[in-house]
Amino acid sequence: MNDHDARLREIETKIAFQERLLESLNDALTGQQRQLEVLQRQLRQVHRIVESREEFGKPEDESPPPHY
Repeated sequence: MNDHDARLREIETKIAFQERLLESLNDALTGQQRQLEVLQRQLRQVHRIVESREEFGKPEDESPPPHY
């Protein structure tokens, strides 16, 4: 095996490793994007709930109950 063949095999090995790494990183990024979308939906739901409760007024604006 000459020097060119060895270098070619080394380059092919590095490319194969980089392809696997890139695929792994892409899978991780895709998973994080899905998780981010779920969290954004949940945050919007919480925001709607908080806004709907604010329509009823703040607790400190209400008069105290009769037993006070």
